[in-house]
Amino acid sequence: MKGERIWLFDTTLRDGCQARGIDFTVADKIAIARALDDMGIDYIEGGWPGANPTDNAFFSQFPPLDHARSVAFGMTRRGGRSTSNDSGLNAVLDAETDGTCLVGKAWDFHVETALGVSLDENLVMIRESVAAAKKRGREPMFDCEHFFDGYKHNPQFALDCAKAAHEGGAEWVVLCDTNGGTMPEEITKAVTAVREALPDANIGIHTHNDSGFAVANTIAAVKAGARQVQGTINGIGERCGNANLITLIPVLMLKYGCETGVAKEKLHRLKSLSRMLDNRINRLPNAHAPYVGDAAFAHKGGLHASAAIRDPRTYEHIPPETVGNSREYVVSDQSGKANFIARFDELGIAVDKDDPRLDTLIAEVKEKEYKGWAFDTAQASMELMEPRALGEVPDYFVIGRFRVMDERRFNAKGQLVVESEATATVMVNGEQFHEAAVGNGPVNAVDTAIRKALVTAYPELAGVELVDYKVRILNGDEHTGGTGSVTRVLIECRDDTGMSWISVGVSTNIIDASVMALADAMAWKLMNSAKAAGAA
Repeated sequence: MKGERIWLFDTTLRDGCQARGIDFTVADKIAIARALDDMGIDYIEGGWPGANPTDNAFFSQFPPLDHARSVAFGMTRRGGRSTSNDSGLNAVLDAETDGTCLVGKAWDFHVETALGVSLDENLVMIRESVAAAKKRGREPMFDCEHFFDGYKHNPQFALDCAKAAHEGGAEWVVLCDTNGGTMPEEITKAVTAVREALPDANIGIHTHNDSGFAVANTIAAVKAGARQVQGTINGIGERCGNANLITLIPVLMLKYGCETGVAKEKLHRLKSLSRMLDNRINRLPNAHAPYVGDAAFAHKGGLHASAAIRDPRTYEHIPPETVGNSREYVVSDQSGKANFIARFDELGIAVDKDDPRLDTLIAEVKEKEYKGWAFDTAQASMELMEPRALGEVPDYFVIGRFRVMDERRFNAKGQLVVESEATATVMVNGEQFHEAAVGNGPVNAVDTAIRKALVTAYPELAGVELVDYKVRILNGDEHTGGTGSVTRVLIECRDDTGMSWISVGVSTNIIDASVMALADAMAWKLMNSAKAAGAA
């Protein structure tokens, strides 16, 4: 495989749209297409012309591409129709794209049950439809739907379908594991059979992840001779998703030495491409995603961190910056001194390994983690706790008293409403501020009151907003179970620059835990604003 050219075919805008909860706008599709083109993807499948208004609008304004070829997707002609009088097929052929990818059945069970046509007619439908695409001047490709299930049931018919597409002029004959249930060794066997039957054909692979093997099956197909791989950003797609191109690209290039349309100097854009899609679909990134997840190069265990500090190769299979990621030394109850020293180094604080304050900090972290604090998630709280232990962070403010009142009542219109009102006393630079505020809930009310007290001294806090709020009830002892259990609150904040951070608070009182997390969030923002000002 080393040195072999592999063509990357992205179907995020088509198959990715079939994932539950995902619905791209035209603007989304244009932005994603441009990002894929900039990355170096060879083919971008934009959707199905004629299937819905969004796809129609997108194909009418498909953005100009510098590298990639645009592709329209659709079905072969229907049984009993000619290619000229099948409106569905012609909507696809009429799209002003560089290529056309048609799909047809390669499993005799589907042909007879779903389509209701003869096996011979299905072969004619494939051959004529591909030929029609070729005649239009579009690069013709054919997806052999359910190929691997079909090959297991009736190998000759599945091969005949691939042959029909090749005879019709398909530039790529793509074998599809549509149900996602095929194992790697079965992929190898079937692809090898196609290569032997069609030695001059260009073979592609399209896998689904229903058994967790989409990436592995794609690699198996490439080893067996496939040279086009189809997939999606972050593996989104029907049911359990498609092969993840964000994983496949570095595997092909870094592990097997294959050539792709992605230049090696662009591999560092992989993480940003992954994040861009997550932002478009309003989904939290998978922290544990291979290569690009925030935890992909996070060292938590003390022994791991100690070794990684000496030489990252001890616990990293590639340098994280290669794919746009970064190394992180996680501080938690499993951490040793190496983790803490590394974290201090990242913060620009020099500390001796024999400093007794370091032992005190480690003991405090482990005790708090035992009680429910989650510092490996709430890095903002940890980044405050570390320099505070060494006296490197001032007390920007002190929250004193706060009170929250909730009232559930009927208003003058007879509507049942719930209102929250909060008061808070905050000390800033020796001056006491007392503020009141109303909100749509107790946390919102007390947050607003505290913020009102702080923005006079710290106007930069006006641009901070709470974007996520998570509550978990932790197991208490026999005296504090149920509603008396300890509560952990994680909040995510974002400022007007787009930067986000997570802080944590733990208490038997949910409002108190929330105020702890809010206080850390504000203090973290102030600490980083001070750093930025100092750097400038």
